[in-house]
Amino acid sequence: MRTKLVFLVSLLALALVLSACGPAASASSRSLSVSGTGTVYLTPDIAYLYVGVHTEDADIAVAVERNNTRAQALVDALIASGVSSEDIQTSNFSVWSYDEYDDTGMRFTNYSVDNSVYITVRDLSQLGTLLNTAVAAGANNINSIQFDVADKTAALEEARRLAMENANALADELAQTAGVSVGEIQTIAYTDYYPSPYYGMGGGGAEAPNASVPIQPGQMQVSVTVSVTYGIK
Repeated sequence: MRTKLVFLVSLLALALVLSACGPAASASSRSLSVSGTGTVYLTPDIAYLYVGVHTEDADIAVAVERNNTRAQALVDALIASGVSSEDIQTSNFSVWSYDEYDDTGMRFTNYSVDNSVYITVRDLSQLGTLLNTAVAAGANNINSIQFDVADKTAALEEARRLAMENANALADELAQTAGVSVGEIQTIAYTDYYPSPYYGMGGGGAEAPNASVPIQPGQMQVSVTVSVTYGIK
């Protein structure tokens, strides 16, 4: 009888402990998750562009020789305009053949040669003039201009701060509406996102105009999104 009584008391004690822990554990697991966004606008201070030379000829040696001459003239002109040699990088050199037909229906083979360089422009005030210089030097393929900000460190820090402020404000608003209080932060995750504007610009073999090519860098933005989970009470 004594053994059974002790066993019964032990079970009752365990049940009381579990019932005491159950609601507290359930309450502590309640949470509120929100996302906040912070955006900072910047004026670009650097640009990247692809500039190239395209040549064609029925004689592959002639096509390559003409391309080499014009590509070297292009690089020399860029350096003479103030672009550092470290900011000029060959991005593509290719040769391929294709068939054409003359007026009599005779088929013949033509050869195309492309040589492109990737240029970093650190003085945007000279970008329009630089494009004119490239075309005048023989460039007939300008694929794109991409603007950017060289150092986005401070802007990203500011965007992260704004994102957290946005998340905190949203959490307070939702908690107030739901009739609860915001507790301590449980988790934080964030993502940086900063697209750069893209400008397409077709090249041509025509003589460069007298005035600089009109360029509008516009603005770019850096954005940060944070995902924050708060405890609620």
